[in-house]
Amino acid sequence: MVSAVLPRPSTGQEIIEQHIPCESCGSSDAKCVYADGHSYCFSCKHYSKSKELNIIANTESFTYEYLPWRGVSKETFAFFDVKTKIDAEGAPVSIGFKYPNLSYKVRSLREKAFHSIGDISKAGLFGRNKFGPGSHKYVTITEGELDALSLYQVLRSPVVSVRSSSSAKLDCTNDRSWLASFERVYLCFDGDGPGREAAAEVAKLFDFNKVYHVKFPGGDRKDANDYVRAGESDALRNIWSNARRYQPDNIKSDLETFRQILSAKPVYGIEYPWPALTAATYGIRTKESVLITALEGVGKTEVCHAIEHVLLKKTESNVGAIYIEEPEKRHLEALAGLELRQPVHLPDRLATDDQVFEAFRKVVGKDDRLYLYSHFGSDDPDVILDTIRFLVAARSCRYIILDHISMVVSGLKSRDATQALDYLSTRLQMMLMELDFALILVSHVNDELLTRGSRNISKVGNTWIHLSRDLKASDDRLVRTTNVSLFKNRFAWKTGPICDLIFDPETYTLSEAANDNASDSRASTLAA
Repeated sequence: MVSAVLPRPSTGQEIIEQHIPCESCGSSDAKCVYADGHSYCFSCKHYSKSKELNIIANTESFTYEYLPWRGVSKETFAFFDVKTKIDAEGAPVSIGFKYPNLSYKVRSLREKAFHSIGDISKAGLFGRNKFGPGSHKYVTITEGELDALSLYQVLRSPVVSVRSSSSAKLDCTNDRSWLASFERVYLCFDGDGPGREAAAEVAKLFDFNKVYHVKFPGGDRKDANDYVRAGESDALRNIWSNARRYQPDNIKSDLETFRQILSAKPVYGIEYPWPALTAATYGIRTKESVLITALEGVGKTEVCHAIEHVLLKKTESNVGAIYIEEPEKRHLEALAGLELRQPVHLPDRLATDDQVFEAFRKVVGKDDRLYLYSHFGSDDPDVILDTIRFLVAARSCRYIILDHISMVVSGLKSRDATQALDYLSTRLQMMLMELDFALILVSHVNDELLTRGSRNISKVGNTWIHLSRDLKASDDRLVRTTNVSLFKNRFAWKTGPICDLIFDPETYTLSEAANDNASDSRASTLAA
């Protein structure tokens, strides 16, 4: 191997590849490969004729051209900047599919084998850089790069590809904002088991109303390139045009499936911070919503903090926290304060900055566990629905806290706000079943204790916890006492007064007051 730092090469030499990653300095686009086989980085000045250091193995014996192959034209290969490597005898050796981050997926033409060059794991979707966001009404996702070229050649509309069925969710998540800019997302994956599973995972990233499923009828034609190669572009166009909205396989009718469903043992959900509430509800379960209501100033957000702290401490699941009225710093301080059992958000706090951060780290445990979304700037309920879908489907959040739903549409006029809240609460309940997560939802109530803005908020929920407190009581303990009642409890039977929570200003925590009526053997069993 000959490797050295040399002066910049002559500009008279033909450049075969440019703006590619450099292995020596890590630059993403400073390296060039020249016709005589050597490479040069304009960032670190590194020169090499080594085959091992060459991004696509250039030597004096190879050339790179846009060539037609398997029914795909030279012009289509050129549009996607996909070149064929040709040896000294003129025989094609491999095809390099260039990704937006300048990494490559290389397909051997002498045997069906693939390898990658560069960091392709975070490359996103092949072909994405060829189409601007929202540049067309529709975008199509295929399971292979050659299928993307084939389908683009037929449709002349944006077509991109995932690296494989196993990476489909990750690839689409990386470019989800770009995909969401189109009115429709067409899934054109293979019809085998991995392809169907990939389609199901990707479909969850978007509202099903905008996802369409391209299904091949089977037989000898299994993907887009099979049709183009056979000269059946019109048939491929018709298959794409006949795509229907994606529908998950949610219809079950056989006894064996029913037996498996029934054989799942009843389990407790995640416990609340207060045993009496857990005893009455059997905990927090996925596919269900928990509505927390109260008049202003009673302490709904503090109750949410306590539940969030338990979810982070008692489970390993990811949590999405959407506190629309609360600054991020106050939210993080609340979690650290519950761990330290002191109000760390106050100016006269005893804990140091390091102690506060270490307490917060102990609660959360690791990166990419708590997803905090505290800023909201839209009256469109679809924006918050899309945010929650992203947190659940793309970031694997098992629990979502939304405090509070009324603020989502606070800028709308009364009638519009009511309609928007009706729509939002219904769609949230449908999403719970679809994506299998739990939702902790906060709403204000009016003087008649009805959910403000929309009655539908309380009608569609599974569990309705109502909080009340005498804010004007002359007795200090009464002022600090929150009465907890269940207005709805679909899973279990118990409703009515459940327990009292006492606020401790020294520790800034809510603890359950002794109450013989609230004691239950189920609570002690769960605690054990």
